Amino acid sequence: MTSILFIVFLPLLAAIVAGLGNRMLGNVPTKVITTGALFLSCALSWPIFFSFIAGSAEPSVVPVLHWLRSGDLQVDWALRVDALTAVMLVVITSVSALVHLYSWGYMAEDDSQPRFFAYLSLFTFAMLMLVTADNLVQMFFGWEGVGLASYLLIGFWFKKPSANAAAIKAFVVNRVGDLGFMLGIFGTFLVFGTVSIPEILTAAPGMAGSTIGFLGHRFDTMTILCLLLFVGAMGKSAQLGLHTWLPDAMEGPTPVSALIHAATMVTAGVFMVCRLSPMFETSAVALSVVTTVGAATCFFAATVGLVQTDIKRVIAYSTCSQLGYMFFAAGTGAYGAAMFHLFTHAFFKALLFLGAGSVIHAMHHEQDMRYYGGLRKSIPITFWAMMAGTLAITGVGIPAVFGNHLAIGFAGFHSKDAIIEAAWASGQSGASIVGMIVALLTSFYSWRLMFLTFYGKPRWTQSEHIQHALHDAHDHDDHAAAHDDHGHDDHAHADHAHGGGDGTGGYHPHESPWSMLTPLVLLSVGAVAAGFAFHGFFIEPQAGEIFWKGSIAFSEHLMHEMHEVPLLVKLSATIAMALGLWGAWMSYVRAPAFPAQVADQFRVLYRFLLNKWYFDELYDLLFVRPAFAIGRLFWHRGDEKTIDRFGPNGSAWLVQQGTRVAGRFQSGYVYSYAFVMLIGLTAAITWAITR
Repeated sequence: MTSILFIVFLPLLAAIVAGLGNRMLGNVPTKVITTGALFLSCALSWPIFFSFIAGSAEPSVVPVLHWLRSGDLQVDWALRVDALTAVMLVVITSVSALVHLYSWGYMAEDDSQPRFFAYLSLFTFAMLMLVTADNLVQMFFGWEGVGLASYLLIGFWFKKPSANAAAIKAFVVNRVGDLGFMLGIFGTFLVFGTVSIPEILTAAPGMAGSTIGFLGHRFDTMTILCLLLFVGAMGKSAQLGLHTWLPDAMEGPTPVSALIHAATMVTAGVFMVCRLSPMFETSAVALSVVTTVGAATCFFAATVGLVQTDIKRVIAYSTCSQLGYMFFAAGTGAYGAAMFHLFTHAFFKALLFLGAGSVIHAMHHEQDMRYYGGLRKSIPITFWAMMAGTLAITGVGIPAVFGNHLAIGFAGFHSKDAIIEAAWASGQSGASIVGMIVALLTSFYSWRLMFLTFYGKPRWTQSEHIQHALHDAHDHDDHAAAHDDHGHDDHAHADHAHGGGDGTGGYHPHESPWSMLTPLVLLSVGAVAAGFAFHGFFIEPQAGEIFWKGSIAFSEHLMHEMHEVPLLVKLSATIAMALGLWGAWMSYVRAPAFPAQVADQFRVLYRFLLNKWYFDELYDLLFVRPAFAIGRLFWHRGDEKTIDRFGPNGSAWLVQQGTRVAGRFQSGYVYSYAFVMLIGLTAAITWAITR
């Protein structure tokens, strides 16, 4: 397992070289170094994963160095490798490597490519530190590392005000969750006397039923600890209440969205809950909270995704919703199903984000789907890749409903259906029904995205970005003609002979370069086959027990009961997918005017969803405005009118007034100085006599 050292530290080395070398190295060497390091880490990660699949590997710990010694607190930096770590290794390194490669084409015109690739590699290192942590302090180091890297990547285009605002928002909202995580770590150390994860999980069952003093009252010890830790998971994984940063994070480059907000960082909370699952199993209250929050997030985000017009925001809210699936799976005790959906989701959601980036690239950075249409013939590879991702996320497949007939379907079909069935089998029928409803909503907004983007008549002429591209192309053609030369735009070109009568305005999108298409093709393989190929190892009773080997609280009984749920439950997700597909086809292909009529008919509901349930407005009223008001109060009345007035400004005023008085005696006349000397002599004699 010494290969784990190379897997973890190669991205760090690449980030240091790219960051320090920067422009001195140049774009191509930087990209080669960082991308090569990630592909090497990826190549080393898959054999570890397959060794656990084969059952030949055993959990191990690779020591790195002695880290902290302070009283009873002893923390060693060590890398833990078990089945749970192996799953996260292949997810992180595979997606990160492909995102690095994709960025070669997507960021080709950017002036700060070395900085971008250094940030990507730094993020990957921090995420790898998080998932290989053998203790809570080391996990927190990785936790904060990905927070820093996400801040840098979201605000990468720092000259763009909206990107800066989004980066700050993500940083501040995550600090709220991280406060809960820190308190959970402090409380865990107080209760268990250690931060070693294996020792904590071994001792956790013995603490069931004990109480602890908190906020002046006695509470169940494990409930308090688990809820505090879950607050951290809520922030990092964008659960309802601490979700507002995720959609705004789309202001960063699209590869960032794919890496951070689809496949890796936002799944850190799910990973943490599954890693500490033996702790959560000791508190029914904590599990109920996890289930409730997950189901609520799942439903909320899906409803908002129905009406978004920005292609990246639709996928962002889809991510938020799918994370809710993972959490309510964990809350029902189906940790294997939660990790299975995390695994499959990484492939198809990264595929959808990168596919959206390819569409945006072809449409000259236009992100509004209302200005797309008819793109499947112009960018066919992107179309088929996003089709694979859509089939995966909507859960297209054939359920196993006849005896031992094997279920066959795309990745999301296996993992999402498993969550719905596990929730029902665990007695959480409410969460299972929410999962069925959200499956319908997911199908509708996913197919809505496909139909608006790739079907119907082109609506490109309505886009300001396209008009700008046409204007640039026209100027370029005039310039080229004047020099008897021919030029071509990187993204598309204008054919003025057509005159725009076909709705294209003479604009013809081009397919993305192969550096962007290759990751799409590879991720498509995962979106198609990952569920069918690996579902047995994640969720089947006997195979799952052998695969996980105690790295999560795997319930073999629950996984068996999952296969015994009623037939209607087994078919529910497939029925929901079909209804969503039919509704989207009727609304955006058969009768394109129908959605506008519905929005006008239910205007209040439409505005409610379009404004994301008014969470941002509510937080602005409750937190942002009061915070700014308090800041202005301390600034003007506290700093300026009190501290400055009686401090440096007051001292300066006294000196100034004193110099003015002293200046009046500096007249330059001898009799004035003689008079002052006489007064001084008189005062001195008077003082001597009176003494």
